[in-house]
Amino acid sequence: MKYMECVPLDRINDFLSHVNLGERTVEGCLEAYSCKHSGSDKKLSFSLESEILDHLGKSSDTDSSSPIEYLLSKSSRKTLIYLLLTLHHMYPDFGFSAIRAQESFTEESWDSFKQIFDVYMFEVSKEWAEENEGSSLVETLYKALDEVVKLAECEIYSYNPEAEADPFVEKGAIWSYNFFFYNRKLKRIVSFCFCCLSNLVSEGFFYDGSFQDEDGEIFDGMDI
Repeated sequence: MKYMECVPLDRINDFLSHVNLGERTVEGCLEAYSCKHSGSDKKLSFSLESEILDHLGKSSDTDSSSPIEYLLSKSSRKTLIYLLLTLHHMYPDFGFSAIRAQESFTEESWDSFKQIFDVYMFEVSKEWAEENEGSSLVETLYKALDEVVKLAECEIYSYNPEAEADPFVEKGAIWSYNFFFYNRKLKRIVSFCFCCLSNLVSEGFFYDGSFQDEDGEIFDGMDI
């Protein structure tokens, strides 16, 4: 995957780099990638494909509604590998299993994405409107994505892993979302991650001994 510089995304990225909402901070990032192997992509792609085929060979599950059935399609496996390669470039120090990750991806529509965005980014959208003469953040986002990946031709996926497979857990995120906008014709993916972090945790509110007295004993003088 090759990272692409995309001017239409820059303005939104600048705004979402750090939105302070008092006790919470919301951060977001849009990244565009060309689906062309670079560096170690070929080796990782082969490894992921082998993991998937090995799993299929050991599975006897032929239910057409099961995740295993989805992986029988070469096109579906290719899509999954592109998504995983994108995750790898986003979080290079985090290991992703093809089989476990596949169960964490969900195909979305723009409407389902917008519903999540409107709920979780409501306050952020208000901040954007105040700074940008009342313009809509989600509409600005739509136009930027459309310019880069042509949304009408895109498949949209969300990535909602278990805690141990979530890169944001290490940052102490209150909530986090990862979405991918994939255009097969253009062979291009735009990832959009956004998360909410507690400022109390990031400032050491719970860990720096704020409640301790000079002797470091928080319960001195109390009957327990």
